[in-house]
Amino acid sequence: MRHDRSVTRRLMLLDTASLYFRAYFGVPDTVRAPDGTPVNAVRGLLDFIARLVQDHHPDDLVACMDFDWRPQWRVDLIPTYKAHRVAEEEPPGEATGFVEEVPDTLSPQVPVIEDVLDALGIARVGAVGYEADDVIGTLAGRAAGPVDIVTGDRDLYQLVDDARGVRVLYPLKGVGTLQVVDEALLREKYGVDGAGYADLALLRGDPSDGLPGVPGIGEKTAAKLLAAHGDLAGIVAAAADPAVRMTPAQRKRLVEAGPYLAVAPKVVRVASDVPLAPFDAALPAEPRDPMTLEELAERWGLGGSLQRLLTVLAD
Repeated sequence: MRHDRSVTRRLMLLDTASLYFRAYFGVPDTVRAPDGTPVNAVRGLLDFIARLVQDHHPDDLVACMDFDWRPQWRVDLIPTYKAHRVAEEEPPGEATGFVEEVPDTLSPQVPVIEDVLDALGIARVGAVGYEADDVIGTLAGRAAGPVDIVTGDRDLYQLVDDARGVRVLYPLKGVGTLQVVDEALLREKYGVDGAGYADLALLRGDPSDGLPGVPGIGEKTAAKLLAAHGDLAGIVAAAADPAVRMTPAQRKRLVEAGPYLAVAPKVVRVASDVPLAPFDAALPAEPRDPMTLEELAERWGLGGSLQRLLTVLAD
């Protein structure tokens, strides 16, 4: 399938790990390959993609990957970044290594997911030293047409931009029930637009990502500060200016958090300039490698899940 650049194309970006984690926990691990290996995440993800394509009709689709789920450049700035997700492993005779905590029966399914996507011809894109969020931010910024970002990670709300047609589809239950996140919803729920969401997130902190935030500044206070002073730079400037009205407690907290606030934006904001190898994002009507796909389907017992996706792609 070739691109027709004269037509505005709808791009769908998948936060792939977010979706296969949801599939893993949403589909029973009694779903297994003929040899008894669990394939619940594989089949669940294929069902997710089939439903997303069927319901939202993207022209282009990219499975964005975490080539580095905890980039060192982010850890250098904030050492606690995702630190609680790290499991220490000490294999016999080997140096201590750190890996992301992943359920034992999920890890072996990830290479299968990658092989199946490649055989289907669905673009699978990542970059060394970057998270999937950064790939998504880069591709969303490059897009000429509307963009649907499918993720269970609220961090990506920062990319929502009504003017450019960028929205987040946030799974509430499977992918059959998705919350469409646009700027109206962000303003209603958080009091900020997409551009302000990253500032809100770094002020309030996020325990799930190991971001400490500013002590004593919760979500509502952060929203009020942003409404009063515009953005993080405005808040920092206001805290340093005795002439600007601010409670003594807030001023003290913000000034004391100065070192954190100086580095947090680079950690929290997704990168928009990730170097990516060339790829074809066009949604395939038929598999790129039918023989390999048939072998994978037989070996892993992908059955109805793969057939449903193939049917949707052909339509």
